[in-house]
Amino acid sequence: MLPVPLPRTKEQGAVVVTAALLMLLFLGFMGLALDLGHLFVIRTELQTSLDACALAAAQELNGQPDALTRAANAGVAAGNVNRVDMQSATWGGKSKVAIDDISFRDQAHQPGATAATARFVRCTHTQRDTATPLLHMVSLVSGTSSFGATMNVGTLAEATTTPSQSTCPLPLALKPKAGGAHPDYGFAKGEWVTLLSKAGAVGGQIGWANLDGTTSASETEAELRGYCGTKIGNRIGTPGVEGTLADTWNARFGIYKNNSGPAVAHPDFTGYVYIKKTYPQQNNAYPDFVAKRQLFANCAATVSGCETATGLKLNQFKTVATGGAGGDLNTYGANRRLAPVPVVDAGSHVIDFACMLMLQPIPSPFDDVQLEYLGNASDPSSPCIGSGLPGGAAGPLVPVLVR
Repeated sequence: MLPVPLPRTKEQGAVVVTAALLMLLFLGFMGLALDLGHLFVIRTELQTSLDACALAAAQELNGQPDALTRAANAGVAAGNVNRVDMQSATWGGKSKVAIDDISFRDQAHQPGATAATARFVRCTHTQRDTATPLLHMVSLVSGTSSFGATMNVGTLAEATTTPSQSTCPLPLALKPKAGGAHPDYGFAKGEWVTLLSKAGAVGGQIGWANLDGTTSASETEAELRGYCGTKIGNRIGTPGVEGTLADTWNARFGIYKNNSGPAVAHPDFTGYVYIKKTYPQQNNAYPDFVAKRQLFANCAATVSGCETATGLKLNQFKTVATGGAGGDLNTYGANRRLAPVPVVDAGSHVIDFACMLMLQPIPSPFDDVQLEYLGNASDPSSPCIGSGLPGGAAGPLVPVLVR
């Protein structure tokens, strides 16, 4: 007896259908893992860039006329040092942080702040048109439009400044004029004062002043490079005129000797020199200094040009930092020529701090060097207010992220 054949079922091809559905599901997960992972990496890298942008920009908010320009330039430079889109130096060929990505807010957090009122800085940026092919394919297969062929990734960072603990004054000392008292000690804002002199201590002319009370030239150089810790009541040391410190001083003007350079010893935003030949007025150079900073004006294009422009013979220096947008002063510039200087009494004790502008490099052979008095460093209108008071309870203002 022959077996009776069983009826055919209607399940033929079910495995193929199931496998196809599973492949579609796996493809969806792959799309999520790869495309969303790529977007997450971009957002993380972009956040790092904008954090750097906001912190660098906030550091420049000192209420001065050029504060917003300096802040925007610093923010763009700091933000674009970072790499975005899988550590791409070109950001995957897309636009980087620009001036338009930076905005400012006042103390009440209202937009439209001016240079005088800006207290917060916000950096925002969107990385546009990042390819998401797998997610897009899943959308097409599933018949939805949840994901396009490209997606945008955006984020922001906001920073302000808050008091820290200490700041470094220049290792110099300002001696009050006869009868001079707080807050200006007999000096007028905009007055040029000789603080490094061959003539001796007469009316403010004292010379180098070690903030730790010693008389060592190596200590003076360390303090000029940023190692310090002085406060009201400290007794300073007076090592006298030390010509060997010229290289460290001159680096702030973008003037370098031997193998040094702006990437190693950061200059100010401008290296323009104020002496009688370049500024016959010989007072109130600060407004012009602000304008020169915004142009990233350097001493001169060449070493010989710098010597000609200043009338100084800066023997053996090899390099002058380049100026203009994109130059060394733009790329590496920092607040290097505005700094507090200790005011001392007859017993060489620190009684206060003055805000002063470094006007000129130290020539070789050594000659008198002047700085411009810009008021008491604790004055809210002082250009040094963003640096705080050395050793004070509040300390300098340092940038911090708020969102």
